Amino acid sequence: MIPLTLGEIASITGGTLVNAAPDVTVTGGVEYDSRKVGPGGLFVAFDGEKVDGHSYAGGVIAGGAAGVLATKDVGVPSVIVEDQLAALAALAAHVVRNLDKLVVVGLTGSSGKTTTKDYIGQLLSRLGPTVAPAGSLNNELGFPYTVLQATPETRFLVLEMGARGIGHIRYLTEIARPSIGVVLNVGAAHIGEFGSIEGTALAKGELVEALPVDGVAVLNADDPLVSAMASRTSARVVLTGSSAADVQAAEVKLDASGRASYLLKWGGRSGHVALGVVGQHQVANTLAAAAVALAAGMDFDELTTALGEVGIVSGRRMDVFQNPAGVTVIDDSYNANPSSTAAALRALASMGEGRRTTAVLGYMAELGEHEISGHAEVGRLAAELNIDRLIVVAENARPILDGAAALADKHLAADQAEAIAILKQDLRADDVVLVKGSRYRTWDVADWLRRPEEVQPT
Repeated sequence: MIPLTLGEIASITGGTLVNAAPDVTVTGGVEYDSRKVGPGGLFVAFDGEKVDGHSYAGGVIAGGAAGVLATKDVGVPSVIVEDQLAALAALAAHVVRNLDKLVVVGLTGSSGKTTTKDYIGQLLSRLGPTVAPAGSLNNELGFPYTVLQATPETRFLVLEMGARGIGHIRYLTEIARPSIGVVLNVGAAHIGEFGSIEGTALAKGELVEALPVDGVAVLNADDPLVSAMASRTSARVVLTGSSAADVQAAEVKLDASGRASYLLKWGGRSGHVALGVVGQHQVANTLAAAAVALAAGMDFDELTTALGEVGIVSGRRMDVFQNPAGVTVIDDSYNANPSSTAAALRALASMGEGRRTTAVLGYMAELGEHEISGHAEVGRLAAELNIDRLIVVAENARPILDGAAALADKHLAADQAEAIAILKQDLRADDVVLVKGSRYRTWDVADWLRRPEEVQPT
């Protein structure tokens, strides 16, 4: 964060300064995890369901923190506010307004946001100091927290924007208005909240509506609901896609490990790109990242090389590893929706050609009235792709099993422990195993597969 006195923070947030002189300066970072607060930092004390962050205030001050953002007086240097999230938003907005050379990049989409954010961050870091932290920091807490990591030296700030309703993205853009906005896709993620795909598109398009006239809107030409957002922005539109786009991928091929290569085309120029990440869906993600890098001024020849060097930064997102027993694991267990699961299944089928493939799939949350059909659709695709073995975790994911009726080798596991037991019965060296689900600890299966002392193929 830019250096601010506690008095300035109180003024910005509408808070009250207690137990401190107004000229005490915050020179470190802003953290809501007391273990991460460093010297000169600001600790944000939240009232948790199980633990009250205010109880750690004395410890962080003793450790060198400059002050606490709190909702009550706990006897240490503090700015007392009514709402910590609103206070963080106000602080973040102040930081952006006072970094006039900062280029803010915002991106949203139903799937692929975090991965693409990571790719953009890796590309832009070649051009200057960049803030694009790992993980999905895309809500009312994570978004301003990311903004507050920017310093006077930061040139690029890459912000992921999530939404669970109309107006959510608009709210985030009011905290930090992007000059470059990216919309990846519109799918069934969170459709239970939005009510329809069209409702999702309405919400996602709030990002491009916020762009300035001299800004850039990067839109996926292969998604009609996304390309239609061109009419909702006054910014310059850059389309990405396989054809009829400004930034194109032609001659796409997959190698035996499921990694794509393609001919990148832009402005009459072309260059070969060989990706090091797995899955054909990464082509669209890297095209979006390429469009941002070009808009930021990256040389085209440097870009084609740089795209081949981007990698996975945030955990459990198409993280491919081979364990000591010879099993190849695709850990994509952080989250799931029908479109991202379909992409992961296609990657599994591609990587597993000539080998035995297993998909361990968990529940996909927030699908609303599409819950049964969305799960069944995934099961049908697993059958169409001839996935050799399907393990569905938990009763609420049973429709996946129903959709995969054509598969002979399929199982319903009551929980992660039973899924592991099923795998253990018949796990072979050279198997390829995909693990995916909506943050319901499906990753326990992937973690078990990482432990060589327990994985003993038959």
